[in-house]
Amino acid sequence: MTRSTARIAHLRAAGVSFVVELRTPLPRVLHWGEDLGELDDEGLASLALSADAASLHCALDEPRQFTVWPTQADGWSGTPAQEGHRAGTATTPRVAMTGAEERPGALVIALRDADAGLDLTLTYRLDPSGVLGVRTRMSSPADAPGPAPYDLAATTVLLPLPNRAQEVLDFTGKWCRERTPQRGRLAFAGHVREVRRGRPGLDAPHLLTVGVPGFGFRTGEVWALHVGWSGNQRWLAERLPEGAGVHGGVLGGGELLSPGEIRLAPGDSYTSPECWFAWSAEGLDGLAGRLHTMLRSRPGYPSSPRPLTLNTWEAVYFDHRPERLLALADTAAAVGVERLVLDDGWFLGRRDDTAGLGDWTVDPQMWPDGLTPLADRVHDHGMQFGLWVEPEMVNLRSRLAREHPEWILGPSVGLGPSSRHQYVLNVAHEEAFAYLLESLGALVDAYGIDYLKWDHNRELHEAVHRGAHGGDRPGVHGQTRALYRLMDTLRSRRPGLEIESCSSGGGRVDLGVLARTDRVWASDCNDPVERQAIQRWTAQLLPPELIGAHVGGPRSHTTGRVTDDSFRLITALFGHAGIEDDLTARTPAEREALARWAALYKEVRGLLHGGRVVRADLDDEATYLHGVVAPDAGAALYCWARTETSAPAQSGRVRLPGLAPGRGYRVRVRTEAGLPSMHQVLAPAWYRAAVKGWVPMAGTVLTGAGLPMPTLNPGQALLIEVAGPEPAS
Repeated sequence: MTRSTARIAHLRAAGVSFVVELRTPLPRVLHWGEDLGELDDEGLASLALSADAASLHCALDEPRQFTVWPTQADGWSGTPAQEGHRAGTATTPRVAMTGAEERPGALVIALRDADAGLDLTLTYRLDPSGVLGVRTRMSSPADAPGPAPYDLAATTVLLPLPNRAQEVLDFTGKWCRERTPQRGRLAFAGHVREVRRGRPGLDAPHLLTVGVPGFGFRTGEVWALHVGWSGNQRWLAERLPEGAGVHGGVLGGGELLSPGEIRLAPGDSYTSPECWFAWSAEGLDGLAGRLHTMLRSRPGYPSSPRPLTLNTWEAVYFDHRPERLLALADTAAAVGVERLVLDDGWFLGRRDDTAGLGDWTVDPQMWPDGLTPLADRVHDHGMQFGLWVEPEMVNLRSRLAREHPEWILGPSVGLGPSSRHQYVLNVAHEEAFAYLLESLGALVDAYGIDYLKWDHNRELHEAVHRGAHGGDRPGVHGQTRALYRLMDTLRSRRPGLEIESCSSGGGRVDLGVLARTDRVWASDCNDPVERQAIQRWTAQLLPPELIGAHVGGPRSHTTGRVTDDSFRLITALFGHAGIEDDLTARTPAEREALARWAALYKEVRGLLHGGRVVRADLDDEATYLHGVVAPDAGAALYCWARTETSAPAQSGRVRLPGLAPGRGYRVRVRTEAGLPSMHQVLAPAWYRAAVKGWVPMAGTVLTGAGLPMPTLNPGQALLIEVAGPEPAS
């Protein structure tokens, strides 16, 4: 690699600047955030001068610098970029730049750790959306000093934050309540999240955001991080009293490694997951817009209309009588379903969740003619056929576990407790990998499968590769890489196959798995009260078309709550919509209502799956106003919902976010999913008129003054459509 002749590298895209001074021994980050414009030499020089910090008492005798690879060699007392050793030595990285190369939209910096004998490469890619992707590669060259491997403990990508970034938001959760927000002041020291579940988890940080105090959906300057990895992770936001050079703090992350997991012998290398950093001066919606734009521009991103899906789990559970499922397929086609997915219960010995995982062949007792009758019926109706699988897991009550106990990921001294009656199959074991690839491929080929619902229902505790004579080695990194390779290989051999990432619901929602899947199952909970929040925050990272959102039955399978049809239908509309219910048990009137909703989904999904997600900042936490606005702001669809009662008797005027103030619009209430019940005698006048048809409205009224929203009863929602003025005749 040749050294760049430029002293300062300046990457710019979509209103974002990332500036690095390429000086020796180590480059330093001068700026990440708001676009600084096309700086000339004088401007770049002044930026570099502004990055020279003061010298402090009881500190280094020279000013601290925040470099691209901060360690104690720079006087950095925070989380270091590199941790590791060679047999207990080489614990103090002494890193220097050996070269740098600017490419279109990218900067590649070569580093050398002379103490450890390592070559490092830092790659920064500024996407046209303004999202910055950062990846590191660490190599132990063939002439590395001594025979001992380098035991890598951690590599952490760190970017600077200004002093004004003092409030932090991330997420926690549990089964059926994923992505619950938590926020507070970013105090001195660190806000650190370490994920040790072998997957991002139901309590995943999701998107770690730091901003100016009081930032919201529509306002405030914010900086965010996503670790694009499906295994163990580390996320952090950190402030030290002395700062980070001239900066106030840092934001960073990477893979969380177990001791001994990555050992770099001469000739070996390690490549980190990609960490994604985003900045916005327009609050959380600005961040979401950048991330959605980036994802939608990815090669291989699903471009066809997202088919209305029926998943059979809450319709039949383990009752896989062919005649029942054939009738369900016929009914699904009649209401407008475009994809039917056969969920858990179809494979060998699977009568409940205690047996069968790992035996990926059709159970002949349940399906004497295989899945062909159902697959053919589904395809004859013009629908796609999908199948549930859980390839990474195994029940001990399975043929696979009896014949190949050595394929189970766990300690040689004996397995620990099961979870959901299952253990983890070691996908990194080459024979197990080959078995899965052959079994899944054979199913796809035999039944013309268009779609796999790929589940993952337990955490990876004691996830070690068993040695022949003990000597177990950590296995989460290898398992994750093997999963990616399995998905990539399966899809490369069967173009057009789509995959959904499901993991006890929304336990594996990350940009690593989404590089090879087409949507996520946001949660096992279809209760619309819970789903309003789950989908709102899942959309902080993912656009609606990647978020599976299904209509369940009147009584929620997971919460027991009974909700109105209209609330369930409207909530499920704002995602990749589907149905999770036994349609054969519904009345003709209920099926007709579903058919109207299905037609509405097909009408508006072009807008919902291609527009900008917007969310209003409301004082009343019991109410939601969210929607999707066309890229040119010429059309929009909003949901106004109430999940519980609250003190205010009326909501007053509420602004519709994302529209253009200077334009003329029309507004109407869509009634296909039904109308809400209200906690008032008479709804506002505009609403009464909009239920009957289009009502002209000035953009300044919608975005400036706002519309007085009706006070709904709890568990109610309505759909508001906005369009441009009616064309002149």
